[in-house]
Amino acid sequence: MTKPKSETYLSPTTTTTTNKENMRSGWFLFLIVIPVLTAMILYQVDEFDTGSLPKSTLSWKPVKVSKHNDHIVESSHRIGEGQLPGPEDLAYDSETGFIYTGCNDGWIRRLKLTTDSESDLKVEDWVYVGGRPLGIAFGPDKQLIVAESGKGLMKVTKEGKVELLTDEAEGLKFRLTDGVDVADDGVIYFTDASSKYSLDDHMLDVLEGRPYGRLMSFDATNSANSTKVLARDLYFANGVAVSPENDFVVFCETPLRSCSRYYIKGEKMGSVDVFADNLPGYPDNIRYDGEGQYWIGLASGRTLVSDVMLRYPFIRKATAMLSRFVNVPHILQDGGVVAVNLSGEVTGLYTDAGLASVTVGIKIGDQLYYGSLVQTYISRLDLTKHAPAERDI
Repeated sequence: MTKPKSETYLSPTTTTTTNKENMRSGWFLFLIVIPVLTAMILYQVDEFDTGSLPKSTLSWKPVKVSKHNDHIVESSHRIGEGQLPGPEDLAYDSETGFIYTGCNDGWIRRLKLTTDSESDLKVEDWVYVGGRPLGIAFGPDKQLIVAESGKGLMKVTKEGKVELLTDEAEGLKFRLTDGVDVADDGVIYFTDASSKYSLDDHMLDVLEGRPYGRLMSFDATNSANSTKVLARDLYFANGVAVSPENDFVVFCETPLRSCSRYYIKGEKMGSVDVFADNLPGYPDNIRYDGEGQYWIGLASGRTLVSDVMLRYPFIRKATAMLSRFVNVPHILQDGGVVAVNLSGEVTGLYTDAGLASVTVGIKIGDQLYYGSLVQTYISRLDLTKHAPAERDI
């Protein structure tokens, strides 16, 4: 007699459990695997093409700063609060005692510094230039030079007349006219931070990581070729400062955390070398104080997140793609001002965890004045009372 074949008996409960497991697997495939594959495909076909930054700027080497005040907000006084929207750069006229700044509503405003209480300072609407004035600087003739981000390089005469000086070089229009300074002979040195991106999209320039910036000069006495490109292929070229001897120009490259020198006189004329690198943050404007120190606004301090993002192009590309659909949280913190000597060595750091988008710092007497893209006032810090302490960061 043949034995019947054994059969596996599945209870209704077992069958239901198996079906549930299959459904879970299906949902996992739908909710996890398919979106990941879709994202990978979109990443490959997206036209936003990120580049690698120079290897010399991607070191994990720690920043050493011996003197640091990391709580400057609580010690600073606010000047012109609510009347100075986005005071990006500052220029001081020692003869009249006025400090000037460009605001995000297109106005150049000024206020006269006194020894009286900050409440006595009156903000004046001086000249309307329109757009978004960024870098400003006085020439030897006391005419104010303005780097207006979208229009180009402008001049405001003593009478308050606004004139456009230049808006292109070598057939390429400026997209983000940024930092500016003027030499004793009247030649203007300035940067176009990006020939591809405007101010509204400036973070895309940083995320793309390609050198679209230029350092240029404008000589009003040379009508044949007044605008010259001095250095090209710069990474978000920002602040500019002429040296005290007028033999070189310092310019900052924000994502590289460094400033370089372009020589305008002497044996090295026309060459570029490093002035200050591995800065403790991302530099914006740079100003010389006439006493042996440059003061550099730091939009943010160096952070692990920013280090990783700048090191890996695929993270920057993913961030740029994500920013089209959601507001990406900002990673700026520990902004402030750093002081460096004539050799490019850091001599003092003034920051605060709550500071971001600081764009400029200038020293007037014993006071440090600093401005920002996002605040509605200028901050003043008494350096005699709040000097940085000896420490490393």
